[in-house]
Amino acid sequence: MIRLRSPRLTSRVAAFFGIIGLIAGLGLTTAAYSVARDSLIDQRVTTARSTAFDHALELREAFERNSVAQTFQQLDIGSDGFAVLTQPSLTSLLQYPASAFPDSLRDTVTAGNSGQQLFELEGEKYIGIGIHIEASDSGYFEAFSLSGTERTLAVLVTALLIGSALAALLAVFFGFSTSRGLLRPLTRVATTAGDIAGGSLDARLEPTDDPELSRLVVAFNNMADAVQSRIEREERFASEVSHELRSPITAMTAAAEVLASRRSELSERSQQALDLLIAQVRRFDAMVIDLLELSRLEAGAIDGHLEEVDIGNLASRIIARSSTPSTRLSLKSGTPIIAVTDRVRFERILSNLVENAHIHAGGATEVSISTQRIGDIVITIDDAGRGVDEHDRVRIFERFTRGSAARAREGTGLGLALVAEHAAALGGWAYVDDSPAGGARFVVVLPKAEPTLIDHDMPTGVS
Repeated sequence: MIRLRSPRLTSRVAAFFGIIGLIAGLGLTTAAYSVARDSLIDQRVTTARSTAFDHALELREAFERNSVAQTFQQLDIGSDGFAVLTQPSLTSLLQYPASAFPDSLRDTVTAGNSGQQLFELEGEKYIGIGIHIEASDSGYFEAFSLSGTERTLAVLVTALLIGSALAALLAVFFGFSTSRGLLRPLTRVATTAGDIAGGSLDARLEPTDDPELSRLVVAFNNMADAVQSRIEREERFASEVSHELRSPITAMTAAAEVLASRRSELSERSQQALDLLIAQVRRFDAMVIDLLELSRLEAGAIDGHLEEVDIGNLASRIIARSSTPSTRLSLKSGTPIIAVTDRVRFERILSNLVENAHIHAGGATEVSISTQRIGDIVITIDDAGRGVDEHDRVRIFERFTRGSAARAREGTGLGLALVAEHAAALGGWAYVDDSPAGGARFVVVLPKAEPTLIDHDMPTGVS
């Protein structure tokens, strides 16, 4: 199942401001358009009424002079309007039939009144003015086009919509800027926390004058102090304990060797107990050595030495000295793989992986080394064991962690942890996957040329 990534908080805040700005802009646009439309139409109606009544007055006077036809023809109607004079003796003056005007307006004029009404003719909107001329019992109708008003309103709507869009964009920018400003302290907290997690235990937040943020800064720094103190205390404890155990382990090893030299004098059960004792002392000794190495790695006491290394030859010698010298080595490169790396760290990584396969899976089926286009060296160790369960793969490189499908009494539980630490020190990382042979596939990716030694851990368990 694909899990969609949630948008960033700043993006959500900016989007919220943008939506609010857009809604507000559209509301103002609607209100402004409504007011402007009513105002423009009212203004047009007022002008139309004044013009129509002036023309009706001229026609009334023309009836008295018997010059109606001439006067009607000389009226300044305009190119976008038309007029109708309903008088039985003047049917030749009809530019349009009287039926072009709404029935209700004609009924109003017939009743001896004046009126006005909006109507549509041939797809165009008009203001119709109807006036009753009492002297001749005639009706004068004049239509005024609203096309100019409609064009003005269209331009106004366009301008208002553009203004709304700009307002929304400004709101988004304001929301983004505001959210970034508000979240900047949290960003500093996250950055500092990441530095601490990466190994910079002395990283701290700078003091602030903001009284609300100062409590957060103080609490965070106090927490960081406590974490640093605890980690350093535990590291010192592990180092000191490991050092202190070296002497009794050496004594126990010497005593076991003395007993082993007189093995023939012991009973069968005593010989079995002696074998168990020797195995456990050796395992204990290896564990202490690994713990000391981890302590030195964490303390930065192991100095790296970069040199030009023939990876193929070095890997071949490492496998030959291992518990499974017959393990097949495959170099997936047409030319020798020459890398600038730390020989000791590389040897430690490969030998630990080979020994891990020997202890938990009966040996590696193949060790392959290849180079990627980006220049990284990829070390792959396949085995035919039971593999590593999905839920164990993230933790398999932690100290004292063994896969649930491959529990063993042998081993120190620190070999893979050392692999991850050395790989991280070289700027690389390690992970475990399924092998085509059915077992586990351990993979280490290392920079090929001029890597930068670092102290903090790189991500592990990435497949």
